[in-house]
Amino acid sequence: MASVLVLYFTRGGHTAKIANAIAARLTSQGHHCDCFNINGLTQRIDWDKYDLVNFGACVLYGTYDKSVFTFIEQHQTQLAAVANSFFCVNVVARKPEKRIPENNKYLQKFLALSPWQPQDVKIIAGKVDYPSWPWLDSLAIRFIMKMTDGPTDPKAVIDYTDWQDVDKYADSLLSLIKR
Repeated sequence: MASVLVLYFTRGGHTAKIANAIAARLTSQGHHCDCFNINGLTQRIDWDKYDLVNFGACVLYGTYDKSVFTFIEQHQTQLAAVANSFFCVNVVARKPEKRIPENNKYLQKFLALSPWQPQDVKIIAGKVDYPSWPWLDSLAIRFIMKMTDGPTDPKAVIDYTDWQDVDKYADSLLSLIKR
């Protein structure tokens, strides 16, 4: 069985939910998984014990949090030393054509800015949750949504994540491990 490290950055909790779903799927198949938020990481990672690293981050206002790139800069050698994959969570991916890596400007931006180039990538549609967001964030994102024909109702909570596809993605991760 494989030993998998799932790392993530989350702002509102949805990327954490996706990361935990990936870890749960792999654990249910008998694999060992550790799942950590990079911002809450207080322990030192024993990179040598993992066969695979899966890293996910969300996009807000068209970019990734600086801590994502700081973490990658500090650990790019370790990330690249084992089988690896990166997943990007964004609401633009609510449109199927934006789930294709070449069509998703946020994934392309990540690849252009990141010193670590993952061997595999995945785009996962995120969640709109206006009521839980700070007022200014909600207003700004509603404006962006208006321009992109998305939902603008300030009471809207819409999970665009295809959870069956998340399971398929988790299953596909194991194929990255060189036996």
